[in-house]
Amino acid sequence: MGFENISEAVGSAAVPLHPYHPLGVAIPGYVANDMATIEILAYFIVTCSVILGSTLVIVSRARANITTREIATAMWFVLCGFIHIGMEGYVVYNSATIASSSALLAQAWKEYSLSDSRYLTQDSFVIPMEAVTAIFWGPLSFLIAYLIATDHPLRHPLQAGVSMGQLYGDVLYYATCAYEHFVFGRIFCRPEGAYFWGYFVLLNAFWIVIPGCLLVGSARATAAAVRRVRELEGKEKMK
Repeated sequence: MGFENISEAVGSAAVPLHPYHPLGVAIPGYVANDMATIEILAYFIVTCSVILGSTLVIVSRARANITTREIATAMWFVLCGFIHIGMEGYVVYNSATIASSSALLAQAWKEYSLSDSRYLTQDSFVIPMEAVTAIFWGPLSFLIAYLIATDHPLRHPLQAGVSMGQLYGDVLYYATCAYEHFVFGRIFCRPEGAYFWGYFVLLNAFWIVIPGCLLVGSARATAAAVRRVRELEGKEKMK
């Protein structure tokens, strides 16, 4: 083999066979998506719309005096349940083969992975974190939606616990990426702004802002309930 042929072979071997960062990261068996980005996003938006619309109808009929805020909260938790179990559970269960799959959810994850390639490399933080989310926060999200619809007193303790878990997991998700970036210089997102701001920041920010608001709401409701019990106990002692 001549020098030119050797150089050509080495050069071609150095070129990553996938579009993910950091360049050259090993993603065995990778198969490119055959669906366009807009098509994948359309499936996601339509599915979320159906889930939210169905929940709106069911919860509104379940309790006559339910408030708009409670309906919105129930809708949020039902959507979380489907995403945690359906999508995040899928990536955990198929973490070893998702890069080579052309299933709809696999293609959706390969699209999102343009903002974080760790989902295609069986990362030791991302996969366990998503497993905890799917196993615990997914089923509990459905339970909380039911407790909201039935006005059950356990709603706020469970809502606070799940919201704290979601918030903590998302903070760690951002923090591990930042640590890898600033300490080791590893960047898992492609350089295009749409992937960083649209996928990595915006899509994950929902699990920072909304759980944070729900956690504050549950803390206030719990404090009000304790205050009311103490007032009643004080009145009983005065009799």
